[in-house]
Amino acid sequence: MPIAKRPPPELFKLSTNVWTQPFWDATARHVLLVARCAGCGHCRMPPTPFCPACQSQAIDWKPVSGRGEVYSYTVVERAILPDMEALLPYVPAVITLEGGGGVRLISNVVDAEVGLIGVGLRVQLVWDDLPGGAVALPRFRPLLAP
Repeated sequence: MPIAKRPPPELFKLSTNVWTQPFWDATARHVLLVARCAGCGHCRMPPTPFCPACQSQAIDWKPVSGRGEVYSYTVVERAILPDMEALLPYVPAVITLEGGGGVRLISNVVDAEVGLIGVGLRVQLVWDDLPGGAVALPRFRPLLAP
């Protein structure tokens, strides 16, 4: 059975702003944060200029455990570019973060037999450090222990 691989780091293009920079700064330290409204406590991802619940612009950053559950996913089995053939299959996924107030993060499930990946799969965070160390990408693999 094939194992879910990591997309190549060169496909990742980071574009930050004042609202997202704290999230990416924390990834370099291997800390996963969720944006939480400082006014009403509503959690949101991605961080946006206004809270959708109360319209406040004040944000607190809440660390989360890195555990979660697959909400949705797809298996990419065909290379868009010939150079990507060796990187198949990979599994983009939407992960509901435990302790994140219902927040979901788009990422990848990695290091797992593709046939075992499904909606509801419990996962845990693993970090992929990008060259230069300024950013790490949060990825997820099946939860090994409770």
